[in-house]
Amino acid sequence: MERLSENQTIRAEGTTGLSRRAFLKHGGGAAIGLAVVPAAGLAATSPPQPTLSASFSNLGQDLGKTLMRMARDIFPHEKLHDKYYAAVVNPYDQKAATDAAFKKLLSDGVNDLNRRSMKRFGKTYAEILSEGDRVVILYDIEQSAFFQKLRGDLLYGIYNNKEVWSQFGYEGSSWEKGGYIERGFNNIDWL
Repeated sequence: MERLSENQTIRAEGTTGLSRRAFLKHGGGAAIGLAVVPAAGLAATSPPQPTLSASFSNLGQDLGKTLMRMARDIFPHEKLHDKYYAAVVNPYDQKAATDAAFKKLLSDGVNDLNRRSMKRFGKTYAEILSEGDRVVILYDIEQSAFFQKLRGDLLYGIYNNKEVWSQFGYEGSSWEKGGYIERGFNNIDWL
């Protein structure tokens, strides 16, 4: 088998003849760009997005606003509408009406979050404009039962919602359709 140099190209039928070196060079630049852009976004200061939430008659508007802000910070997807986060958070108000322990978990968790935010930044969690600063506070409470409850509900509530799958490029289960082998899995024309 003949060995090719770094700059030689392999031309298969229907390919453009991109060299291995060029592919790695451009692919590496794209990977660095993808790593830098999100990190730069953390440092950017932007006002919190308006949130859709129920009246939170049992929990109160401040607690509801904080839970919605947390939801967006735990699983940040700018392209997802607030209604997908609200679908997870809004039922907490109804549950809090009948479950005193659950209501205490949420109110104590938000109070602790706001206490830490005030100590570090002089503002409540929902008032902090920088996502990066809010994430620092979330790291502080990440092991708490409050954080784990919200994170777990969001994980299931957002990513198991069939309405958002297309926004992530996921087509859903494939086994009913014969699997992925004949549906694009082996489509590797870039090689």
